[in-house]
Amino acid sequence: MTAVQAIRTALFYLLFLGQTVVLAIIVGLIAIIWRRRTAVSWALAQYWRNSNVAMLRWIVGIRTLVEGGETIPPGPCIFASKHQSDWDIFALLPYTDDKPAFIAKRELIDIPFFGWAAQSIDTISIDRKLGAQAIPRMLEDARAALSRGCRIIIFPEGTRKAPLADADYRQGIVRMYDALGVPVVPVALDSGLYWGRNSLVMWPGTARARILPAIQPGLSREAFTAQLQATIEAETTRLIAEAVAAGIARPLTPAFRQKLAERAQGLGVTID
Repeated sequence: MTAVQAIRTALFYLLFLGQTVVLAIIVGLIAIIWRRRTAVSWALAQYWRNSNVAMLRWIVGIRTLVEGGETIPPGPCIFASKHQSDWDIFALLPYTDDKPAFIAKRELIDIPFFGWAAQSIDTISIDRKLGAQAIPRMLEDARAALSRGCRIIIFPEGTRKAPLADADYRQGIVRMYDALGVPVVPVALDSGLYWGRNSLVMWPGTARARILPAIQPGLSREAFTAQLQATIEAETTRLIAEAVAAGIARPLTPAFRQKLAERAQGLGVTID
């Protein structure tokens, strides 16, 4: 099965990367001409999302399931999501009221065409080369995006992490919560079980994201940090445990199973 999945994975990557390059060039050129988001550029962004979800389903065998959308508060907010694969972007886009504003590393924005395309649909860059000024600049851009009615999406750990990797939440989300005064919506997910970071093989199954009740403004930084991390980490562990208990195609090492069993204690999920 591994060989078959490797071939299916290679085909997906070929189509995924190929169309991403083509669409980035088209939307990037539109951005150069109009210097703002247009109906055409957003339609192409939605096509990119929907086609990739379809290719994951029919080529690799990864289905997409997002739960808890009814808990999202109306109006501008910040999604603070676990990040395990590019699937996470596809999962959250439909819940942004067509006004997403992703927080992305400046290195991505500096890529010709791709960066221009990303900026044209409200992507906010964080330039770590600015040092102490990086977060204030990001906050300024985030405040402007919220004023335009955007819903901001940030991955608090700053990069993709393997399932059950130790949590490493950065200060960006804490500063945003403290400064911007809008609800923060935690998001847990288990996509790394199927589309792992730098993995040459993608495994079939149902990748799930769970949108959790929003954390309202007004907490101290310390209380917010503790609640956000505890909520996301516990629910992410629960999703992984539920998937493993139900049976998944991806082979798991005894060490992974042991670590999962230890973390799942008290969550009401039994791991065989």
